[in-house]
Amino acid sequence: MFRTGPRNLITDVAGLRVGNAADERLKSGVTAIICDEPAVAGAQVLGGAPGTRETDLLEPHNSVETVNAVVLSGGSAFGLDAASGVQAALRESGVGFEVRGLRIPVIPAAILFDLVNGGDKGWGRYPPYRELGYDAAKAAATDFALGTAGAGAGALTAGLKGGLGSASTVLDSGVTIGALAAVNAVGSVTVGRTRHFWASPFEISEEFGGLGYPSPMPDDARRILLKFRDKAVGANTTIAVIATDAVLTKAAAKRLAMSAHDGFARAIWPTHTPADGDIVFSLATGRSGVEMSGDEAIDLYAAAGATMARAIARGVFAATPAEGDLFPVWSARTG
Repeated sequence: MFRTGPRNLITDVAGLRVGNAADERLKSGVTAIICDEPAVAGAQVLGGAPGTRETDLLEPHNSVETVNAVVLSGGSAFGLDAASGVQAALRESGVGFEVRGLRIPVIPAAILFDLVNGGDKGWGRYPPYRELGYDAAKAAATDFALGTAGAGAGALTAGLKGGLGSASTVLDSGVTIGALAAVNAVGSVTVGRTRHFWASPFEISEEFGGLGYPSPMPDDARRILLKFRDKAVGANTTIAVIATDAVLTKAAAKRLAMSAHDGFARAIWPTHTPADGDIVFSLATGRSGVEMSGDEAIDLYAAAGATMARAIARGVFAATPAEGDLFPVWSARTG
């Protein structure tokens, strides 16, 4: 029987901290996932319009095994600057991959498109994401805000505000798995126009309303609902991290990222479209000392999808209203 960790956050995975920084006027922000020690990492891109940094080094056949942080940012391509700010903060702390006496923080990153969300993007010559990244890294802690926060501050989905979500699961083996997602999907996280989440079968302890599936299913349950249907391409993306304290190889971390994408399919309809840049990063801190094999490994990968689905639903569930919003928040929906 799956249960959550004490915080029901990705930081229930020992060795991780998360920091958020956002600008309310901009309606955008950054989330930094900081590894207390270098963590084995992987990634899997399944969306058709990704925006990323340092993803090639995460492939199992490449030489760098571990990373120091992962950055999720709004701002489309401008948001890739956020990783430079996080890198600066970690370099100040002496953190990084050592090369001939120099330390280079290794920080993969991904961005989502939130440029057209009602926020003021008139930032002048340079976008603010480097500074937001620095602030997010400095704010990193085991407790952090969900919903309209960090990389989810300006996120939108089909008909509802998106947001930053997180969840955790403790397996029978004692291994913990955690997920973090900035939900800005072209598709919908609810069944038709109802308040019921597609992720409902995986919900634990009414963490996103406890409504289950609607009965009977509404007539529009199978209707494809899109954000900005006439201008869907390039205005989306769900970016996420799946993490565990199990001991994984780099190839197994890649498999973990692949499995976590099942949670996208369980929580968002449709997902992995040409208009999304969906990516999952994976981190394995190894703090539990447990090496997964056989049925335990299958449980881990299954839990990756379930935990990610819950994190996605929680991000939308926790969103809060703000001046100038284009879409309402989930809590305002009455259907």
